[in-house]
Amino acid sequence: MAVQMIADYYGCDTALLNDAEALAGMAHSVVHAIGAEIVSECVHSFTPIGVSYIAVITTSHFSIHTWPEYGYAAVDIFSCAEDIPEAAAVAFAEAIGCTEHRIRKIRRDIIKGGSI
Repeated sequence: MAVQMIADYYGCDTALLNDAEALAGMAHSVVHAIGAEIVSECVHSFTPIGVSYIAVITTSHFSIHTWPEYGYAAVDIFSCAEDIPEAAAVAFAEAIGCTEHRIRKIRRDIIKGGSI
């Protein structure tokens, strides 16, 4: 089994949502908090605004996509670890300065042979 956690962050600090370096630093903290390590990462700043960050991590992947003009960020953590601490998502909410967030977990069944 794998778990995918998706989080929506609203009312975020718009300057922070456009700061690729700060977002990468926050991503490093979250990845560390879930007990994983970054294998490879890519960050892209869009013109005129917005950032996408994605990292391949030792347990799967972590991504952030921002829309500063809406004060919105979308975060996705996919992990083969059975538990992704929601505390990491809540800590990210505080770090990004959001006023509201929604966290959802999706269980991804990995079945040998491909049949359920």
